[in-house]
Amino acid sequence: MDNSSFYMELDFSTELTPAERFEEFHRRNPQVYSALKSMTAEMVNRGRRKIGIKMLFEVLRWNYYLQTDDPNSDFKINNNYAPYYARLIIQENPHWENVFELRTLRG
Repeated sequence: MDNSSFYMELDFSTELTPAERFEEFHRRNPQVYSALKSMTAEMVNRGRRKIGIKMLFEVLRWNYYLQTDDPNSDFKINNNYAPYYARLIIQENPHWENVFELRTLRG
């Protein structure tokens, strides 16, 4: 995969809620969810019972290292998206409901 096209930059010139920012990012970057879901499946298949979603973010950053112009983050994947991705993975894969520890969303 060409690293330069792995992420699509977002325009944050308008005020959006954290959930709206995530939804926009997710809509424009479906490959991020696909990669997170694949990594989760691989770790579960290797016997892991608990996985940190932020660890998966760091693996993506390592594998697809690029700077970003996103004013909300120094990375292509904003850490604020982590709880939303964990919830989406669980929502679409209920058999993984205990893999990620979920906390109450703020904001």
